[in-house]
Amino acid sequence: MHSPPLDPLCSDQAPVVDFLTRYDQDHLVTYLRLLNGYADGADWRDVAYRVLHIDACREPERARAALQSHLARARWMTEHGYGHLLPGFG
Repeated sequence: MHSPPLDPLCSDQAPVVDFLTRYDQDHLVTYLRLLNGYADGADWRDVAYRVLHIDACREPERARAALQSHLARARWMTEHGYGHLLPGFG
């Protein structure tokens, strides 16, 4: 696996499949930043702006949908997807 970029561009929708995608590999840091933001109690609008680069004041529906999509994928990674990163799993 290649090293993931630190701040990649994000789609409006994260993958919704039961296997690790190239998008997931490229967005591992994004997923960690989202999980950290929520663990720290950050406001969702701030997380959307800082992590996904979507201004929730100008595009609230898009920001919320993209954030929910990526947060769901980040949670999937912590429960299932991480196994695909380990040799012999997935």
